[in-house]
Amino acid sequence: MRKEIYISTKKKETRIAVLEDGQLVELFFENPEQERMVGDIYLGKVARVLPGIKAAFINIGHKQDAFLHFADIDKASIDEFSDLLGDDTSIDEMSEVEAKSEPVEARLQPIETSATGQGVTEAYTPRKSHLLKKGQPILVQVIKEPLGRKGARVTTRITLPGRFLVLMPFMENKIGISRKISNQKERRRLRNIIRALLPDGYGVIVRTAAEGKDTKTIRGELEQLITTWEKIEKMLAVEKPPALLYKDLGVTSSVMRDLLTKDVERVVVDSKSLYREIVAYARWAAPDIVDKIELDETEDIFEKYGINREIENSLGRKVYLRGGSYILIEQTETMTVIDVNTGKYAPRKDQEQVSLRINLDAAREIVRQLRLRDIGGLIVVDFIDLEDEKSKKRLLDELLKEFKKDRAKVTVLPMSEFGLVQITRQRVRPSVFEKFSEPCPTCAGTGVIFLRDLIFRKIERWLTKFKAISSERNLIFKLHPTLAKFMKTSLAGRIKTIKLMLRYFIKLKVEPDPTLSVEEFRVVSAKTGKELTETSQVQPFQFNPNKQEQKNENFS
Repeated sequence: MRKEIYISTKKKETRIAVLEDGQLVELFFENPEQERMVGDIYLGKVARVLPGIKAAFINIGHKQDAFLHFADIDKASIDEFSDLLGDDTSIDEMSEVEAKSEPVEARLQPIETSATGQGVTEAYTPRKSHLLKKGQPILVQVIKEPLGRKGARVTTRITLPGRFLVLMPFMENKIGISRKISNQKERRRLRNIIRALLPDGYGVIVRTAAEGKDTKTIRGELEQLITTWEKIEKMLAVEKPPALLYKDLGVTSSVMRDLLTKDVERVVVDSKSLYREIVAYARWAAPDIVDKIELDETEDIFEKYGINREIENSLGRKVYLRGGSYILIEQTETMTVIDVNTGKYAPRKDQEQVSLRINLDAAREIVRQLRLRDIGGLIVVDFIDLEDEKSKKRLLDELLKEFKKDRAKVTVLPMSEFGLVQITRQRVRPSVFEKFSEPCPTCAGTGVIFLRDLIFRKIERWLTKFKAISSERNLIFKLHPTLAKFMKTSLAGRIKTIKLMLRYFIKLKVEPDPTLSVEEFRVVSAKTGKELTETSQVQPFQFNPNKQEQKNENFS
């Protein structure tokens, strides 16, 4: 697999694109107004404790409080932190009933190690529920960026990631080795090195990049990480919550730390200063890559290498596959639904094999799109029906193989009897789609608008209520230009207008207002110009996600 990294800093923001075999698979963006938060460590203060949802909200000094699920609380971390502060905070074991009622996804341990060290491979253990008190200081680390009006998600499992190691200050003598290091002899060698170097009171995860590294290199990074943690400990003695104690690397540095591996064949940078910085880092971390780093000061390297075009294609609802088949990607607030279609191709024979081929193509593209758009949460894929169990297994194996390239934690369930495959994928930051889109002002993001008859019924209901309390007869109705044109120029529209005037004994004038959606209207007195109704009084015939989000914004 040919991996390339392109880094652009010319558009007042840092943009990073990762390509595999010429295809865009990952995108990262950072600008001064939206700094990366994942990995940051805060001395916070408990703002609220909600046992009903097994969570607490932590004041970390941001507009929205951070969300701390009880599943993200570690007993050792809290005990050690309490000792540092001289506190007597305790953690009680969950009752058996409480453990069983907790969602499965909250109890299962992730199987991969992420860049921040979350996801240490270990057997399932019952989670612990922390009896937090309002106003209590607590040490937390951000594991998920804020999204919309929802605050960041945090954990008490503090980790400090480096190039080769991840330091776990509260995991005493715990050593984990990346599963991607498959050579057993190398795993034993690395474990023995860490055992000899690791001071009491610390744990370490050995990352994939440590494979083949000597003791001196590993010792150097371990000492650096421990020094960083000791600085954080000193700050605890003087800072008062809420306070930022540690700022993790920016996007560019973190991408270099995590992605600058031996399989990278090309790195293109458009900034001299950044080029020198990356070369200096590569000489220490990955000397074999130094000669593969290039400086290209073209005005827009994303345009030059066709990446802008790939980004535009990544935002499309429909993505075509070979042979005319395609996938449809629909993102909702609760899940992402992907539909696989044969398109124009309709086989007359060997339908099972053709369906399998299309599904395999779709599986590869779906994984690429999930990585590229950074889609997380629950994903349901409706593949083309397969009858043969061998075909279903081959499709599942293909998905699992492709997901091995994904750095996010992923769970894939076998195909159901309805041909559906359920996937859960770790979401750390807002998706690319959310970054480059906003709700449609006409349909409010639903993708549909109501029939004109429903709009006229709303107007009639308003007139009925209005005439019961007012004798005003000369009214101006302001409507969306499309609807205003219909009422003024079409025969059906003029007839409806006349019927309203005769039924309610009013003189009605229609005016277009481009600031209104198709489902809204405003009424003004023609005599005084007084506003008689506000658009906020008009409730569309649809579920309003904003109201629901407002009600539940602090629950996830």
